[in-house]
Amino acid sequence: MIVAITGIILILFVIGHLLGNLQIFIGPDWINGYSQHLRDLGPLLWAVRLFLLAAVIIHIWVTIQLAIENRRARPEAYMDKQYVKATFASRHMVMSGLIVLVFIIYHLAHFTVRVTDNRFTLLRADPLGHYDVYSMMVYGFQNYLVSGFYVLGLFLLALHLSHGSSSFFQSLGLNDKKLTPRLALGGRIFTWLLFAGYTS
Repeated sequence: MIVAITGIILILFVIGHLLGNLQIFIGPDWINGYSQHLRDLGPLLWAVRLFLLAAVIIHIWVTIQLAIENRRARPEAYMDKQYVKATFASRHMVMSGLIVLVFIIYHLAHFTVRVTDNRFTLLRADPLGHYDVYSMMVYGFQNYLVSGFYVLGLFLLALHLSHGSSSFFQSLGLNDKKLTPRLALGGRIFTWLLFAGYTS
């Protein structure tokens, strides 16, 4: 249940973060104004960041503990592995989660701390006096390797969420033979829509 709760918290953040990022298509004033609004939150913004960091740590820690317990419960591997009802995403949740963690750390270094691109230090305020996030995002994704790494990280995140969404409903006790598969399918569709939004 802890994994499900922290997962929902993080999914809500992913949705909100996407809605903020998509404002770049409206124009520089929108995305720069949105960024300034976040900055104006001051200590509240850092409180939210720390809360999300705690959710990530708890989510990872509990997931790893569950994986260890499951492995100990069945110490001998099957001679012939038949992955019944087990998808690629479900079998590699821990690994994809850890890789996504590396991606998140790089993303923070890239756009929050801004230590991966020297051009960011040369940016000046826009005509409204806001930090030029629009130009920062444009510069940040001009590097094909960086863009490729983001696509890979977001793909693994989507893969992780595609299984997590279906597992969430099971954690709530929704095991109806008709309803649960539909909810799981809806969750997977929504997850890949998020992927499309982030990579657009």
